Amino acid sequence: MELVVQKLTRAAFAPYGEVIAAPETPSREYFDAGLASTRAGAWPSLSMVLKAPVDRLPIEAGLLERHEFSSQTFVPLDVSRWLIVVCPHASGGGPDASRAAAFLAGPDQGVTYHMNTWHHGLTVLDRPARFAVFMWRDGTSSDEEFVPVEPMTVRERG
Repeated sequence: MELVVQKLTRAAFAPYGEVIAAPETPSREYFDAGLASTRAGAWPSLSMVLKAPVDRLPIEAGLLERHEFSSQTFVPLDVSRWLIVVCPHASGGGPDASRAAAFLAGPDQGVTYHMNTWHHGLTVLDRPARFAVFMWRDGTSSDEEFVPVEPMTVRERG
């Protein structure tokens, strides 16, 4: 399967989560609606991540993860471009790779993945990147799940 990256927009990403970005004029915008957890014992978890860039696109995405019971948010702190690969949960279980999508985010765009949204691991382009990551954890195996999938080739339009 081949995925061509598209520009990250709120409308295109809506089935998978919420795009977050700072306001364009002096003000404050809240992004609370996308933050969720259904586990009573889960606590909020904030982490910092430094990722090395991939050499170039295309890449092969052959491992997906999900957080079945909570959202997960990535806020860029020092980032160039970064790649997002997502798909919904299939009605029969596991990722529905036939409905996968790939997005190219800029340095001023973050995302919150909906609960149960399958996604490829954080992938950055151009240079090393720093993110703040927010999610809920309870210390059990239900914090996150990883599954191999038939590799998807993700490339830029061209």
